[in-house]
Amino acid sequence: MARALINAPAKAKRGEVIEIKTLISHIMETGFRPDSTGKPVPRDIITEFICKYNGEEIFRAELFPAIAANPFLTFFTVADETGTLNFEWIGDNGFTATESVNITVE
Repeated sequence: MARALINAPAKAKRGEVIEIKTLISHIMETGFRPDSTGKPVPRDIITEFICKYNGEEIFRAELFPAIAANPFLTFFTVADETGTLNFEWIGDNGFTATESVNITVE
């Protein structure tokens, strides 16, 4: 299971633009690198990242083999209401990881 780190404010003022940072540990094997026998190492990447704020999608990214290992993503949203930010990473070979954080809007 991959380890995910999320940096998002626990509290914000209504209407404030907040920055959200995510990092997930994953090797991101491109499928182009040969192993010791010369055969390509099978591709194993995270292909999609989705963030939802109280169930509404606010950010989505498609990732490709050129992305670095341990993908780090930063994005912004407006704090409208108290709730939950849900994060989902989807990848090759059935890989999925989910995390969530709560935010209080004053």
